[in-house]
Amino acid sequence: MSDQIERFEIRVDDAVLDDLRLRLSHTRIPDQIDGTGWEYGIPADYLAELVGYWRDTYDWRAQEAQLNEFAHFRTVIDGQSVHFVDARSPHDGAFPLLLTHGWPGSIVEFLRVFPMLTHPEAHGGDAADAFHVIAPSLPGYGFSEPTRTRGWDVPRIARAFMALMARVGYRRYGAQGGDWGAQVATRIGALDPQHCAAIHCNMPIADRPDEPVELSADDKAGLAALAEFAREESGYALEQSTKPQTLGVALNDSPAGLLAWVVEKFRTWSDCDGHPENVFTRDELLTNVTAYWVTGTITSSARLYWEHRHSAEAQLPVMVPTGIARYPKEILRYPRPWVERAYNVTYWADMPRGGHFAAMEQPELFAADLRAFFRTVR
Repeated sequence: MSDQIERFEIRVDDAVLDDLRLRLSHTRIPDQIDGTGWEYGIPADYLAELVGYWRDTYDWRAQEAQLNEFAHFRTVIDGQSVHFVDARSPHDGAFPLLLTHGWPGSIVEFLRVFPMLTHPEAHGGDAADAFHVIAPSLPGYGFSEPTRTRGWDVPRIARAFMALMARVGYRRYGAQGGDWGAQVATRIGALDPQHCAAIHCNMPIADRPDEPVELSADDKAGLAALAEFAREESGYALEQSTKPQTLGVALNDSPAGLLAWVVEKFRTWSDCDGHPENVFTRDELLTNVTAYWVTGTITSSARLYWEHRHSAEAQLPVMVPTGIARYPKEILRYPRPWVERAYNVTYWADMPRGGHFAAMEQPELFAADLRAFFRTVR
């Protein structure tokens, strides 16, 4: 295996963008029952607005230039192309941080927090809290390209990212994530305590203990939200974990279908008071979706759910110091006593607002919370 790291520039061919606009011009917006809204899924009128904006107004080249303001690289690990952003701080002693996204997100989630982490003094923080940030695209996601072999489950991704941190030269680092990123950080914390000094999660995963434990009112509210999520919001995960290829035919062929599938999650999983554009700009939503479209990775991204469902490797307890940020609209809010059985929790922050896409929804709160936790382990 080559250890070569190559500089990478995001540059989408004009033909791909022309094809996208042509497909959008042929979109068939579905019917909708009068008087219904998001309870059935994305409303037809809002989808039509987004499709029209994506086709006629949205400027990928401007977003591409913004993405390329950061240093992008690619390397091959375990036979898979891995893309990552290397956002270096100018400050001596900056702490290396692996920052991992989830589904249906991408590195687009972190564009506003990169400067806050690398240059904290310019964003209300202290230079002593600076980070060198490595933010990879998950294998099979975005500019990491589709996965080519079976078995790219969470443990395999964790080991690939451990190798990535070693390859870029970091012997001691921290790991942070939400969604799949939280599971990757959890695995790294368990598998690489010699190098991973600490982890931070904004969606930790925990199991119900065999013996009952005392629960707070907030813990009980979190369990009620979990039950509601399982009843009303988990169909996407069942489909992606059982038949991702079949679903992928629709999402990889129809940009409007991909848009609806992804944006509906950004609305439902965020602290947005009912409308996604209360916390995300329209361009942010579309740049994230476009990153899946132009790389053809929505099917391979969904395959991670299948690989996770069929993975046989058990999770080990995390013994390294662990920070938890609990955002009020996070979709999976496990009780604190359950979480403390799975992690060595040394820091817990109940955040005032925010949801599943914490770095994108509340970048200032997210960055300040990371500074506060990792200050305890630097």
